[in-house]
Amino acid sequence: MERTPGGALLALTLLTCAVLAAVEEEGVKTLNRHFLARGWGNDITWVRNYEEGLTKMRQSWKPLMVIHHKEDCPYSKELKKTFSADKSIQKMAKEDFIMLNIVHETQDRNLAPDGYYVPRILFVDPSMTVRADLTGKYTNRLYAYEPLDSAYLVENMVKAKIFLRVDHPEL
Repeated sequence: MERTPGGALLALTLLTCAVLAAVEEEGVKTLNRHFLARGWGNDITWVRNYEEGLTKMRQSWKPLMVIHHKEDCPYSKELKKTFSADKSIQKMAKEDFIMLNIVHETQDRNLAPDGYYVPRILFVDPSMTVRADLTGKYTNRLYAYEPLDSAYLVENMVKAKIFLRVDHPEL
C-alpha cells in the first residue's frame, strides 16, 4: 500500500479535529460544572434542576441535598464561603449526595415546608420524602444554616446517610 503526503495530512487533520473536539467538550463540561456550582464547590457534581436531582437520586440511592440561596443575599454569600471551605462538607457532598443549588425559587411547597427564605438547606431521601427531621437549629426558620453552623450541617449530612443505611443495609 502506498502512502501519500495528502493522506497523512488528512489523517493528521482528522486526529487534530478529534482532539480539539474532546478538549472543547471537556472544557464545556468544566464550564457547566463551575456554572452549576455557583461557588459552592467546583469539584462537586451538581444537577441542573430538581427533576434531574430526583431522577439521579432514585438511580443512585443517594440522598438529594437542596440548597436554596440568592446570589445577592449577604447571608447566602457567607454560608457559601463556609460551605465551600469546609473539607468534610465538600467531601460528603461530592461522594455521598446528589447536589442541587437553586437561585430561583421553586413553586414546589415540599421544598419550602416552612416558608420561602434563603439560605435554606433540605434533604430528600430516595423514597422522595423531604426529611423534616433534619433541620437547622432555628425555630423560626427550620432549614436555615448560618456560617457558624457548619458542624451542625455536617451532623445532618451524616444523619441523612445513616438513614439510608438503616432502611437499606444493602447499600
